[in-house]
Amino acid sequence: MDVIPFENTWPYEKVMKDIYFSECPYCETESVLLHLKESDLKRAKEGIKTLVVMPCCRHKMTILEADDDYFWTDEKLRK
Repeated sequence: MDVIPFENTWPYEKVMKDIYFSECPYCETESVLLHLKESDLKRAKEGIKTLVVMPCCRHKMTILEADDDYFWTDEKLRK
């Protein structure tokens, strides 16, 4: 697989069992609680594509990979 550029990443935070974005990359809403389970995060960390629908704006994000700090996606998220 090709290297995913850093501009295709977005940081997330995990608090207890909840996964948050401090800001939505699409509509800039703050403190967005994602509808992801721990099992979904684990699958993303294993490199299995995971779809997330943003609860604030309904935009769909495809996560290709994840690490402990970032989601790596198939689209440019940073300006």
